[in-house]
Amino acid sequence: MKRLTHIAFSIVVLVAPVAFALPLPVKVFILAGQSNMEGQAVVDLKGKDYNDAKGTLVTLMADPGKAPLFAHLKASDGKWVVRSDVSVRYQREDRPLLAGPLTFGFSVYGDVHHFGPELQFGHVVGDAIKNPVLLIKTAWGGKSLYRDFRPPSAGGEIGKYYQLMLAQVRETLAGLGEHELAGFVWYQGWNDGVNPKTAVPEYEQNLVHLIHDVRRDLKSPKLPVVIGELTGPWVDAPPEWTRLRQAQAAAATRIGKAIFAPTHDFVRKPEESPNPSHGHHEFGNAETYFLVGDALGKAMVQLISK
Repeated sequence: MKRLTHIAFSIVVLVAPVAFALPLPVKVFILAGQSNMEGQAVVDLKGKDYNDAKGTLVTLMADPGKAPLFAHLKASDGKWVVRSDVSVRYQREDRPLLAGPLTFGFSVYGDVHHFGPELQFGHVVGDAIKNPVLLIKTAWGGKSLYRDFRPPSAGGEIGKYYQLMLAQVRETLAGLGEHELAGFVWYQGWNDGVNPKTAVPEYEQNLVHLIHDVRRDLKSPKLPVVIGELTGPWVDAPPEWTRLRQAQAAAATRIGKAIFAPTHDFVRKPEESPNPSHGHHEFGNAETYFLVGDALGKAMVQLISK
């Protein structure tokens, strides 16, 4: 595994283009979705506002029973690991670009106190691939597949964020040099689940359309796809949530070269998490987001290994 514990890295990002001084081609993975893909896991915040740090990464790593799971995130000198072989590009809406080597901070907040599925996904994929890896995050909070990400083949008005996702990917790839689009990850569902009369019945077909159109529009007809299950505390919730998760799994069987990655077992209790009232964000629990990234990464490695 190739790692660094400082930020003297061989990837240079000025504005939007990404220039690599690493062996080519660069393997590029798109991580798309809404606020849970943006990253809501808490690293080290504490105090009353964060439930006295319950469920933060630092607290979990202090637990001898859980520490081994996260051991690779810290170097022997006690500093957080920064990987030189895996990089992230995340253009938040109306906020500065986040780009650089894989570590904490590639969340919507833009600070080192949060992370999303990209963290462990990057570690898993980076360990499995010899080439340098670039993760392009295209995620915006509160966005539905039914409207905001609506793909062209679904009919109706094309979603603003479908178009923005493609624009950001194309912009990045145009400045990248030799590369290979290696995979697409979809981790989304909340905003469709709260619309059971229209969005949920269409979800499976809309997701099939989305993958078809992404593959077509990015000229990658065999692009491997991982569909992450809607996580959240609604594991045993009303029927519409169950139907939505079933639609996600069904879509994966219809599009070829795709895997559905279950995540519902990763939900932790609100009282054991830093944000007990944020059920829509998995309570900000670091273990949840770590395990989601791990599952998405392992599913992707399974696909590309074939």
